[in-house]
Amino acid sequence: MQLHVSPSMRSLTISSNNGFIDLMKIKVAARHISYRTLFHTILILAFLLPFVFILTALVTLEGVNKCSSFDCLGRRLGPRLLGRDDSEQRLVKDFYKILNQANTEEIPDGVKLPVSFNQLVSEMKNNQYDAKTFALMLRAMMEKLEREIRESKFSELMNKHFAASSIPKGLYCLSLRLTDEYSSNAHARRQLPSPELLPVLSNNSYHHFVLSTDNILAASVVVTSAVQSSLKPEKIVFHIITDKKTYAGMHAWFALNPVSPAIVEVKGVHQFDWLTRENVPVLEAVENHHGVRNYYHGNHIAGTNLSETTPRTFASKLQARSPKYISLLNHLRIYLPELFPNLDKVVFLDDDVVIQRDLSPLWDIDLWGKVNGAVETCKGEDEWVMSKHFRNYFNFSHPLIAKHLDPNECAWAYGMNVFDLHAWRKTNIRETYHYWLKENLKSNLTMWKLGTLPPALIAFKGHIRPIDPSWHMLGLGYQSKTNVENAKRAAVIHYNGQSKPWLQIGFEHLRPFWTKYVNYSDDFVRNCHILEL
Repeated sequence: MQLHVSPSMRSLTISSNNGFIDLMKIKVAARHISYRTLFHTILILAFLLPFVFILTALVTLEGVNKCSSFDCLGRRLGPRLLGRDDSEQRLVKDFYKILNQANTEEIPDGVKLPVSFNQLVSEMKNNQYDAKTFALMLRAMMEKLEREIRESKFSELMNKHFAASSIPKGLYCLSLRLTDEYSSNAHARRQLPSPELLPVLSNNSYHHFVLSTDNILAASVVVTSAVQSSLKPEKIVFHIITDKKTYAGMHAWFALNPVSPAIVEVKGVHQFDWLTRENVPVLEAVENHHGVRNYYHGNHIAGTNLSETTPRTFASKLQARSPKYISLLNHLRIYLPELFPNLDKVVFLDDDVVIQRDLSPLWDIDLWGKVNGAVETCKGEDEWVMSKHFRNYFNFSHPLIAKHLDPNECAWAYGMNVFDLHAWRKTNIRETYHYWLKENLKSNLTMWKLGTLPPALIAFKGHIRPIDPSWHMLGLGYQSKTNVENAKRAAVIHYNGQSKPWLQIGFEHLRPFWTKYVNYSDDFVRNCHILEL
């Protein structure tokens, strides 16, 4: 920065050192100026020079060095010195206005969208897009991306549904090899239990568990976990019921892998003479109804507006269409009093549970004359598992449902239930169950859509004895955020949901609770590469 006074004292010039700007040029009148006045003038200007330098630097750095007057400089820097920039505020307002316009206008049909933001910027430069066109293109790209994400999520849910409904190769191999072993190895066909232990099967001083499944590996985990967790395993009797095709393999497994001192009985549904389709017409109807098979095995996307359906709603729909819900094994628990006419109390277990604590105290629970000891699922903060009422399972727009049920009534859990068979035989629970199944079929499945629990909620209405939630922790098959510490403390953990621990879609951090009871040293398990995930 330079200060120059002309020899004639008629002009005073201030200029930058690099010669870019003549910031100030003052012409002095041709009259006598005292040295005192001149001295004070120079002193004031010298005081102002640092500020002029700073302003000059700011203007130069911001690329506005074409300003050649204080008027230009003031217009550019004045608002900033006052804490505001009108041009920036106007720009923001204009930008918001353009975004609002782009949000309300229709996107032209057939517009070709860039595949990336970089391509959008490049096309904007090449085609000289105005701001409105740019905003419309950006909106169209985002909406397309949202659609693709939704479609991907629905595809993921469909694939997960098929994975959950299918039989893994390893489990199929295990069943086939054990069936072959049953036919060729006499030891695999030995009587279960041995003849001298047969009276125990109807002895009420023992703790009787009932398990209905066609999954051999899952059954082995349930039994093994119960025996290893028991303080008195010699008091345990397991009654395993399976279908005809799995019976030989299931029998062979427990014949070759005894769980002494516990006792195991394996029965097939074909061995119960009275348990036939002819004697259970409702189950025959469930399988043969003209809309039922299509409902469970048909196109699960047909009739669903994916643009208006949330992924969570769609997932619930898929879960309701699991083929297991039309399996006799799934409905079998409603016939427990007939299946075990000499027993007074049993604990029924699903095949996707793991027992982690001694369950003997369950036989000491006073059911107060009730039939079903179950954990209620309406008294928790978890909206996925423990906040379920009747309204979560039933269609209350149906007049028959609205007339007989309360939407706010508490639901309870199937999968680990203490049944007082003696009290059950004095009720009409089975007949009520059959009646509502028939009514739902008549209504073309419009009363409820989720398996065997809804008719059981009605049939056992008034016959439930709530038990402590620590006995039965649910949700490990569909809730990845399960509290691991709570799972460790629970007596029974339940992998209800699609992500079973024996499937590839099972949650990795929850699988060890289950796999610790898999007998990996068994030749059949090794040769079938079970759980080599």
